[in-house]
Amino acid sequence: MKLLDNYILKKFLTTFVFVVIILIAVICVIDFVEKNDDFIQHNLSVKVILLDYYVNMIPHYINMLSPITVFIATVFVTAKLASHTEIVAILSSGISFKRMLVPYIIGSVIIGIFIFFFSSYVIPNANKTRVAFEIKYVKNPYTFEGRNVHFRIGPDTYAYLESYNNHANVGYKFTLETIRKQELLRKLSSESIRWDSTKQKWHMDSYTLRTFNGDKETVYHGGAIDTTLNLLPKDFASTYRLKETLTNAELNRLIDEKVLRGATDVEMYMTEKYERMSYPFAITVLTIIGVILSSRKVRGGVGLQIALGFVLAFIFIIFVMMSRSLASVGGIPPQLAAFVPLAVFTVIGIILYRTVPR
Repeated sequence: MKLLDNYILKKFLTTFVFVVIILIAVICVIDFVEKNDDFIQHNLSVKVILLDYYVNMIPHYINMLSPITVFIATVFVTAKLASHTEIVAILSSGISFKRMLVPYIIGSVIIGIFIFFFSSYVIPNANKTRVAFEIKYVKNPYTFEGRNVHFRIGPDTYAYLESYNNHANVGYKFTLETIRKQELLRKLSSESIRWDSTKQKWHMDSYTLRTFNGDKETVYHGGAIDTTLNLLPKDFASTYRLKETLTNAELNRLIDEKVLRGATDVEMYMTEKYERMSYPFAITVLTIIGVILSSRKVRGGVGLQIALGFVLAFIFIIFVMMSRSLASVGGIPPQLAAFVPLAVFTVIGIILYRTVPR
């Protein structure tokens, strides 16, 4: 790499780190003010608050704000270079604008790779502790309120519960059906089913088993029985920020399980999977747009360009949120939802590159 590449890359990466530190510090202060009453109510020590919550919260916000921080860093560095007439000197020396983009792209790729592995492995493990802390000390106790719940727990096996008490781990009006080629072969019914944490099995005090062979039906009434099902109390637990606590491998397993069961919220987790893939590319696109918009020297300093950087970065976040919402209700496929903001801003970048004077 040439001296110029090192110069721009160093400024870009150090500014990115500085912007991240400033924004995270502001967020932590606001968050502390908001949650301080909860901390006092539970008499939490400073050590617990810092180590169990804030240390694990910081990586989450670094990832979430990465498009904003990268864009702001790009605009700030490029605008400062332009205001000092350094970009004019660079272009006058015979270096093309495309060539000047190289250190920015290298820096964005470094940040993108870091963010991808961070969001795939480090952040989910940190979020496990953070989300557990929020559920325990900040959120109200969770109560499962689902009614007439159906689960597909095997290729031909379906479970049904009229209701479930997640505090006692007891389900009511339970049935387990075996259906093959739209034909009911077996149906087990029980008034209640209770999770035995010692045996790690479900317990029924009594049950009725019906088997069907053509027009012939056999009925058997049994007493207490323990059974193992592809159904666990965690399936009725709180899903508050669950997708944020899953590594890529855990996320893929959950998606496969939900597809098998025919769950209605699988799109939400698939969108999370593809968003993690799209973020590194979005960082590069936003970096290029930032350079294009701020490479001209303007009167009045860099304030307007930095403000524009904030606006465009927040517009990108809004696009991400809208696409996520559309995917969660089945409006668009999750794969498309994750890459729509990237596609839109790629088009914007191409238009700006061809039209904005530099």
